[in-house]
Amino acid sequence: MDDDFGIPGYRARWLSGRTAVAAAHGARLAALTGRTLTWVWLAWDLSDDSWFADCPVLLDFAGEQVEVNHWKFDEVTVSWNTVDPARAVRWPGMDDVPIVWRPEPLPELAGLVGRPVTGVELLEWHGDPGDLANGTVALGVDLGDTVLVVFNALDENGLLVGPLPPGYRRHRLTGR
Repeated sequence: MDDDFGIPGYRARWLSGRTAVAAAHGARLAALTGRTLTWVWLAWDLSDDSWFADCPVLLDFAGEQVEVNHWKFDEVTVSWNTVDPARAVRWPGMDDVPIVWRPEPLPELAGLVGRPVTGVELLEWHGDPGDLANGTVALGVDLGDTVLVVFNALDENGLLVGPLPPGYRRHRLTGR
């Protein structure tokens, strides 16, 4: 069986909705509180020197790696410690495109490394009526005076660093 997205060892298990994500991963995500963010790995397209946002975002918290990926309009997968960022990605149908993992390749990510996690949230988007993103689930990592959000950018990942914009409903995860 091939690896999902051309990533050795990676297997996506897609979920829709906050309740499904919380049931599958809530306690483990909540347990990240108190840990330190040590890496944010992004898949990087070397041919045009840009983030390849279709691959998972890898968040490492002192040895506990969370892999978050969005696709379609409402699906998200969370996996744990399956992706080795030392191994290149072989995206299906794009064998000539070199894709590698890079730590903190975007300037706003570098300043987050070393910060303690003060909480983890599942965030639900509720924008204007008719907004295609309504109900999509994002992962929010509270780092004290800022938040790191991995969200559904409508069939790929998006990242936000800073204050949480209006439109997100916050659901803080606890260890229960």
